[in-house]
Amino acid sequence: MRFTFLLITLLLMSCSSKVATDKDKALLKDATQLFSPIPTTLIDLDKNENLIKLGEKLYFEKKLSKSGTISCNSCHQLDKFGVDNEETSPGHNAKRGERNSPTVYNAGLNFKQFWDGRAADLGEQAVGPILNPIEHGLETEEEVLSILKANDYEKRFKAAKLEMSFKNMGLAIASFEKTLMTPSRFDDYLNGDIFALNKQERRGLKKFIKIGCTSCHIGDNLGGTMFQKLGSVKKYKTNDLGRYLITKKKRDKYKFKVPGLRNVAKTAPYLHDGSIRTLEETIDIMGEYQLGQKLLREDIQDIKAFLSSLNAKSLPY
Repeated sequence: MRFTFLLITLLLMSCSSKVATDKDKALLKDATQLFSPIPTTLIDLDKNENLIKLGEKLYFEKKLSKSGTISCNSCHQLDKFGVDNEETSPGHNAKRGERNSPTVYNAGLNFKQFWDGRAADLGEQAVGPILNPIEHGLETEEEVLSILKANDYEKRFKAAKLEMSFKNMGLAIASFEKTLMTPSRFDDYLNGDIFALNKQERRGLKKFIKIGCTSCHIGDNLGGTMFQKLGSVKKYKTNDLGRYLITKKKRDKYKFKVPGLRNVAKTAPYLHDGSIRTLEETIDIMGEYQLGQKLLREDIQDIKAFLSSLNAKSLPY
């Protein structure tokens, strides 16, 4: 009898813990006004099957580099959440650029590509590194096309109903990348499952909104929708002039594309130069230099917990 009473009590406690409070419902309402669930793909998979297969083949093609050892996947590794977890990536002759390689997962949601936004879309971004002397190291479009011809790519382009060209190579890679989307528990939450996030994660979400992180990190990718000055309320030390190097406009000094935050707990190191090793330190820096607030350790841990809910439930590749 006593055991039965204990069991009923535990069941009641379990059920009561799953009852959403008015505060829980209000937080979900606030969240759905700032964020939206991620799409599972940005391209029709059936209609573009051969195009996507071509892009996938090109994405992993190491022959599209001077040394024959570097592919798109070298810096944007699909089994590592689309990054290589290095400050800056080694390219041709082991030379390194000055900027961190951002994740390729969900990159199709960004309004511009590269940290400085110099590429308008995924297709333009995809071909950029191939002719970069520090990255893939090839010199001309003609050299690229000769490599494709020598490796039997003409029939693959034909199957994809594309003329074999440098631009269309970028289009194919971009088409593959549009399939690289990573739904998370946060999407379940936005779709109405309040308990897809635990208490600490919901507490972190509330602080993320209240502190003002959503002045930059909004939308389905929680970022990637604007440029923002690094050190907007307090000067941040960096020698990289950011978007200014593209536009030559004074107002663009130290401005960078705001990164999307999906899978951010898995894509260290952080910032444009990969100089910050931990997510905790990055949150602390953002609070101080972007929002003018010195965050408490508890705040940082709660926000980190929320950001971890953005991790992919499973990688699509």
